[in-house]
Amino acid sequence: MTDLPSAPHTLIVTGTDTEIGKTVFAAALAGALGAHYWKPVQAGVEPEDAFGETDALRVAGLAGLAREKILPEAYRLATPCSPHLAAEIDGVEIDPARLSLPSVSGPLVIEGAGGVHVPISRRETYADQFVRWGAPVILVARTQLGTINHTLLSLEALRARAIPVLGVAFVGEEVKDSEDIICAMSGAKRLGRLPRLDPLSPEALAAAFAANFNLEDFAP
Repeated sequence: MTDLPSAPHTLIVTGTDTEIGKTVFAAALAGALGAHYWKPVQAGVEPEDAFGETDALRVAGLAGLAREKILPEAYRLATPCSPHLAAEIDGVEIDPARLSLPSVSGPLVIEGAGGVHVPISRRETYADQFVRWGAPVILVARTQLGTINHTLLSLEALRARAIPVLGVAFVGEEVKDSEDIICAMSGAKRLGRLPRLDPLSPEALAAAFAANFNLEDFAP
């Protein structure tokens, strides 16, 4: 598994599934790096609703980032479903040209939607977009039952496209054997594990990230 970043100031955060803690991890990472954050496609919010609940607003609050470091989405879609279908329902087509990497000063954290093979159109998935971006991917995986299969399949899909993988970030309670076998069988680096936080606050998230991850692993 490749671990050398081709775009060292850009990191892509994807997941093995939806609702696994990917956005919370992305917030922790962006906050720790002082990075810009970009989620290019956001579904489940009215396009004209500037104050609708979005992952970008959630990240801004959790990471303590200045608003200018939260980049606007390329597409805001109303229906909370896969981007390809949400776009069709909204009567738009997601154009890969609008998903080109933005130019920013310093690190950039990009968050995908759901997992590696979530479709952005009837022809392409996020994996195809990752190839275009050429930046290293961090795969966020839960630690619950089923994660071994989902994580290994996701890593295999990334490897098949020669997408550089920085490593795996686990989310949840410790399940040491699952974490060990995933990294042993795939060759991917274990970056750390973010525990579930209750209550979830910017201070608790920053402390948990600092205690469980090595910031040097994410450096250029």
